[in-house]
Amino acid sequence: MASPETIVDLAPRLRRKEISPVELTRACLDRIEQFNPSLNAFITVTAESALAEARAAEIEISRGEWRGPLHGIPVALKDLIDTAGTRTTAGSQLFEHRVPAEDTDVVRRLRRAGAVILGKNNLHEFAYGGSSLVSFFGDVHNPRNVEHIAGGSSGGSAAAVAAGLCYAAIGTDTAGSIREPAALCGCVGLKPTYGRVSARGVIPLSWSLDHVGPLTATVGDAAAVLQAIAGYDPLDVGSADVPVDDYVSGLRGETKKLRIGIPRKHFYDDLDDEVGATVERALLVIDALVADVRDVEIEVPNDRTVQAAESFAYHAGNIAQTPECYQPETLRRLRSGEKISAAEYIQRRREMDAARREIRQVFADVDLLVTPTIPIPAPAIADLKKDPSALRPAELILLRNTRPFNVWGLPAISVPCGFTKTGLPIGLQIAGPHWREDLVLRLGHAYELAVK
Repeated sequence: MASPETIVDLAPRLRRKEISPVELTRACLDRIEQFNPSLNAFITVTAESALAEARAAEIEISRGEWRGPLHGIPVALKDLIDTAGTRTTAGSQLFEHRVPAEDTDVVRRLRRAGAVILGKNNLHEFAYGGSSLVSFFGDVHNPRNVEHIAGGSSGGSAAAVAAGLCYAAIGTDTAGSIREPAALCGCVGLKPTYGRVSARGVIPLSWSLDHVGPLTATVGDAAAVLQAIAGYDPLDVGSADVPVDDYVSGLRGETKKLRIGIPRKHFYDDLDDEVGATVERALLVIDALVADVRDVEIEVPNDRTVQAAESFAYHAGNIAQTPECYQPETLRRLRSGEKISAAEYIQRRREMDAARREIRQVFADVDLLVTPTIPIPAPAIADLKKDPSALRPAELILLRNTRPFNVWGLPAISVPCGFTKTGLPIGLQIAGPHWREDLVLRLGHAYELAVK
């Protein structure tokens, strides 16, 4: 179902005026019209403004005013990323008619890069879940098999990219919400280092854990998008003033000197048989690309207090005034943070800060960590719907391997590494030290090339 071309393929052709941004945008809008009814990946499609942006890009490129690899490329945004003049709902009835006055920093950067914005992707309501089955706007379906979940909370973004409805999408990741749906839908999902990409103007789930990043068809495309959206935002308290690397050029760097750590405990426990076998085959490929692959021991954080407390803090006023505007399951999850004391929150927050420092020690002996992204393939929607009490436990399993990297604030990417016998995608997760997105992307790119 996915479009065969990538941003890396298209950018030089756009620059040479061999193809038109308008052609690309119309093709994406046609695909949205064809496939979105079955996938429910978009909440809002901004066809008119997208075509206007495409025409403007075409004129600029014709004048020789090429802005870079995203110029004229149609992209989409998870619908909790504010867009001036276009509603931003967070998948909730509460914000059904909410229209922001300003773009987020990440949207400003995309516009500066010349990207064409097609619309807003469906998601798990307020990003509080890993299935995208709890949304005022309906379930998101997996393009590989519409009877299965697309994952979440950036489910619509992953489904849109995997189905070729757009060439990239911007998602958010608090416990795995970019990487998990990317793995389940068979595309690439990158969570940068905490603070690498501004979250200002993004409706929060947890300020201490939220990350903004790209979902794309390939690692090269992820590098191109990250290049455009990364950078210091002085108006975002979580943003870090750390130099941005040349991620695109860095893809061509050497991998033969890299030392890879395999944290077997926790990350490789209780894997689905097909996931386990596929990941072990991927590790054989990785072994041929690098200097050394060794097992490592890591203490894995599993506390969810900070996220629960911060989520309730953001929503407390609306819960008190209009609780009926939330989906019942979202309301239940949000209220789980209501009774967390200030003392407990502060203690857990300090522990999180300590974990972010202590994880640096792991990278004294290895350069990168490699794990399965998700322990199991995408569950069937019907299985999760028939017993509502099974939904949250299933999501916690799905997010088990991604969540720790949010606590640590490390950059991590999910790349496709195979399929189950029934055609459901399996993902491989690569993580690195703080601010070393270049290494994460480099190994991901090398693996991608090796298995083509």
